Amino acid sequence: MRDLVHDPAPRPFGYFLHHQGRGHIERCAAIVAGLPPDRPLTLFCARPDLVGSTRAGVEIVPIPSLFEATGDERPADWIETPETLHCAPVGWPGIRRAMAEITGWFARADPALIVCDVSAEVAQLARICSVPHVKVVQHGDRGDAGHRAAYDGAAGLIVPCDARLAQPDWTDGMRAKSVFAGGLGVEMDLPDRADARRRMGIEPDEEVVLVVSGGGGTGFAVAPLAVGARAMPQARWIAVGRLERDWHATVPANLHIRGWVETMADHLAAADLVIASTGNTTCQQILAAGLPWIAVPEWRYFDEQIAKARALDAAGVATHLPSLPSSIPAWRRAVAEARARHDPELQRDMVRPDAARHVADWLEALAARLDAPIPQLATGA
Repeated sequence: MRDLVHDPAPRPFGYFLHHQGRGHIERCAAIVAGLPPDRPLTLFCARPDLVGSTRAGVEIVPIPSLFEATGDERPADWIETPETLHCAPVGWPGIRRAMAEITGWFARADPALIVCDVSAEVAQLARICSVPHVKVVQHGDRGDAGHRAAYDGAAGLIVPCDARLAQPDWTDGMRAKSVFAGGLGVEMDLPDRADARRRMGIEPDEEVVLVVSGGGGTGFAVAPLAVGARAMPQARWIAVGRLERDWHATVPANLHIRGWVETMADHLAAADLVIASTGNTTCQQILAAGLPWIAVPEWRYFDEQIAKARALDAAGVATHLPSLPSSIPAWRRAVAEARARHDPELQRDMVRPDAARHVADWLEALAARLDAPIPQLATGA
């Protein structure tokens, strides 16, 4: 903790916050809560309503979305996108306004650093504006020039997973300036299993299969889940999250489709087996619960969930399937494999209860290093 009497007032941190998917919001909230109360913080987000309430000293600046058109655009899509950029359409006034808000704050605030979760363009903008940036690293095929520029130019990298889930192609240079934080932004404590089942109307000895479909895309299709439920008629299947309805799907009585729920902790505590996509929040929650897990990635940019599922499988904490099984025998084989490979102690060891404080302390130490004088090299006669 800083000496509040003798240390000068700390310079602010910035935080660019992507608004697709829950993981970005949850990571930000956890880090904000972990930082010292005297550290000023300015958040830039196109959906400030998702951020919720924050502590004193936190400013939330709404900015236009960088990828959602409003109708005012005059896109010049015939201009080739360079390899160092991902989403940089020409003729979008909203993008200009968003970047103006951020660069104006750079000039006024003289920030200690900005956390970028996530945008290769905003990360590179910070570096161009002479502001140190900390990039959040996600899984996926991100060896392109745009991601490389964002990672190579970063003062540090936040990796919201355990180091054992690192991708083989993450370089030694990336790892050297990374803080690994499995469980960042995720509530680790689950309710009592018996209490959760009682609240949900589930018998103590009833077998429960939980299906968790993510929110960043279209979600799982119902038809293969119906096949899975028929493969295990003795079990209650509960599907939560976004699902894609199939006109031809006949839903058996033991498949209960609930959509979005506010009681995910109860659902995980009550479950015996989980089938889930591999978004960051979902992964951390399942690892903390220590459940047998069939991991089926959904489509995401840069194959993010595919790479995450492969890493989970390689580490021995999930059984990766490229798609939901398409027949009753295939479902039964997948369930048997997930149960045979299940290692709950290893799963729970992948998340740390102090992840938010760990990252916050790392950011504070990084800011102190960035402000320290550069050591003078001895010239010798």
